[in-house]
Amino acid sequence: MDTDQAENIRQNIELVLERIHNSAINSGRDSKDIALVAVTKQKPASVVKILSDFGIKRIAESYLKEALFKIELLREFQIEWHMIGTIQRGKEKEIAAKFAEVHSLESIETASKLDKFAKLNNRCLPVYLEFNVSGEETKHGWNAWNDTKWSGLVPELREIFGLSNIEVKGLMTMAPFSNNPQNARPYFRRLRKLRDYLSREFPRSNLQGLSMGMSGDFEVAIEEGATVLRIGSALVGPR
Repeated sequence: MDTDQAENIRQNIELVLERIHNSAINSGRDSKDIALVAVTKQKPASVVKILSDFGIKRIAESYLKEALFKIELLREFQIEWHMIGTIQRGKEKEIAAKFAEVHSLESIETASKLDKFAKLNNRCLPVYLEFNVSGEETKHGWNAWNDTKWSGLVPELREIFGLSNIEVKGLMTMAPFSNNPQNARPYFRRLRKLRDYLSREFPRSNLQGLSMGMSGDFEVAIEEGATVLRIGSALVGPR
């Protein structure tokens, strides 16, 4: 192990956890209700091992091939793997088998396949529904930046809620990049309002989760109700 790198990551973890705690307190929340998921895409397995050694067991990856390599290499460390990247057609079987949670579900077609393969694995797969709440073309997910059109999402989402081997835990989004964290606030707020809207439309669902907030804006996300933070560079340095 690179002792300097390990010490840097340890210090980063300590600082990030302190920031999460302070932001939660300032928002009248309990930091225990906010999950930290470390994003390690394009980082070596040794970095994941360091995070695990320091108690960070929730690890997120974006690229399936890279993730599968790390999952196999680190299988003895009881890591909880999260898929946060775009799910490519034909990869649903491996994702349903290997990942604890999926944060990037964005179509009924993908949901149906994940449901099918989760059933074959005799499990119920927790997922977050990804929404584009900014209108930015580079963002993935269901189009949801215009709240007057949210009702149009309901029929397709009703099909997803009806799948027996998919558990919809909540919603996910990415705010547009900005050097000012405050610029992310309206997008996080819109996702929270969408969550509340869908909770009313599907009262039997348990839509509590909001997977939102990354290294540059997670404190604002906490203020707006995030329950899951996907943090990479603040923990493990830039890619």
